[in-house]
Amino acid sequence: MILRSKRKVDHIKHSLQQEDAGGSGFTDLSLIPAVLPDLRLEQVDSKCSFLGKELSAPVLINAMTGGHPQVKEINAGLAQAAADTGIAVAVGSQRAALENAGVIDTYTVVRQKNPDGVVLANMNAGCSYDDAQAAVEMLEANAIQLHINIAQELSMAEGDVDFRGVMDNIALLVDRLPVPVIVKEVGFGMSLETVSSLVNAGVTIIDIGGRGGTNFAAVEEGRSERTGGPLLNWGIPTASSLLEALSVAGNAQIIATGGVRSPEDVAKALVAGAKLAGLAKPFLQVLTEEGVQGLISYIEVMKYDLRIIMMALGASSLNLLSTKQLVITGTTAEWLERRGINVNIYARR
Repeated sequence: MILRSKRKVDHIKHSLQQEDAGGSGFTDLSLIPAVLPDLRLEQVDSKCSFLGKELSAPVLINAMTGGHPQVKEINAGLAQAAADTGIAVAVGSQRAALENAGVIDTYTVVRQKNPDGVVLANMNAGCSYDDAQAAVEMLEANAIQLHINIAQELSMAEGDVDFRGVMDNIALLVDRLPVPVIVKEVGFGMSLETVSSLVNAGVTIIDIGGRGGTNFAAVEEGRSERTGGPLLNWGIPTASSLLEALSVAGNAQIIATGGVRSPEDVAKALVAGAKLAGLAKPFLQVLTEEGVQGLISYIEVMKYDLRIIMMALGASSLNLLSTKQLVITGTTAEWLERRGINVNIYARR
């Protein structure tokens, strides 16, 4: 339990020190300007509905931390910013709190600071029903993220190496839990085959967590002082993973995370068809450097800039934004073509 709690602090430290993995693929996605949009900026609305609640923008402060007294203030700040700006927020894995009641408050502070907003619980996809239910109840969560982090576990000195039965467990949790289940990767991406299997298991919200942001294989190497592991460059870039997922998602909602770093990245993900875009490190960095008010200002500017981009695309709503053209080129186009996905349909909507 002490090891797990210390790991939470290590992850924050190494994540902040690490450069982004890069190569998310968003630079291969280009938007088509509407040179004469028949709009006033006041008409442009970035609000959306998610999990039965209204968000001011389709943005998620994605799972980061919890489980050590030193990170309680971080979760409090993230939750306060989410509440004040009207966006969603997720906590990090709650395993530490289920093993040690002394750190429960590092998670429950999120609901205390954000009593009416969208709050997501978080557990490993292999967790038991009882643990998943306890995590939901701990936060009065609107949904639970079940994270898949095989590459991270395999890069971790004390990591898990047995992943048998995880898909069956996900299907069981989807069937039994009283809140929606969100299955998320942590930065290595999901293939269309994985997404198709999750949809067949009943999962209705999937966070593809592609490669391009924080590299958790590198984080684990930093913790262990090992170098040159086999999974350092592992995974599917976010843009490719997102478009693979959308090709088989059906009615499932897809969340785009992994190297999302700007309002333009958010807009590109939404034009492609994502329901939300999630960010973690950029919000954490602003919070640690500028405090809660600095983070609130940062998010408000991001929301405003998203509306500016929507205006420049001629989209007064998110529904209209998802009908706009997206030109896919470069490595992302080559990847998708080899995977049997027609990239031209996005450019010729």
